[in-house]
Amino acid sequence: MDKIHKPKKVFVQGPISPQFVADSIARHQSKVNIGAHAIFLGQIRADEKEEGFVTGIEYSAYEEMAEQAFHAIREDAFSKFDLTCMHIYHSLGLVPTGEISLFVFVSSVHRRAAFEASEYIVDEIKTKVPIFGKELMGPAGEYVWKENK
Repeated sequence: MDKIHKPKKVFVQGPISPQFVADSIARHQSKVNIGAHAIFLGQIRADEKEEGFVTGIEYSAYEEMAEQAFHAIREDAFSKFDLTCMHIYHSLGLVPTGEISLFVFVSSVHRRAAFEASEYIVDEIKTKVPIFGKELMGPAGEYVWKENK
C-alpha cells in the first residue's frame, strides 16, 4: 500500500529568497539515505511584450483549490518515482524580474528518479494548478495575463 503524505503549505508571499533555497538544501545533509537532489528554480524574465518589458509578475490563486492540486501532484509523483522527499514552494503577490517564484526540490537514492520527477512536477504544476500571473509592464500599471507554455 502506498503511503499517503500529509498536505504541505506551498505558497509564500513575494519572491523565494536564495537563503530560503540554501537553508532547504542544508536541512537535508543529515539524511544520509539520499544520493541525489534535483532542484528547479523558476525565475521571472524581463520578456519584451507589445506593451513593454516585463518588470515583474503579480501572482494570485484560488489557494484552497491550488493547495489540493499541489497535493495531488505530490502524491502522483511519489507513486511514479522512487523519491525520498519532495518540497514545492510557489510565490503569491509581486515577484520582480530576476527573482525566484517557483522552487521544486526532490530527493532520491539515485539521480535519474530525481531528474525525471522534477521535470514531471514542473510540467504538472504548469498545466493543473490554478495560479494566475499578471505580467506587469512599466510605471503606468500596464499588464497582460501570463500564459503557461
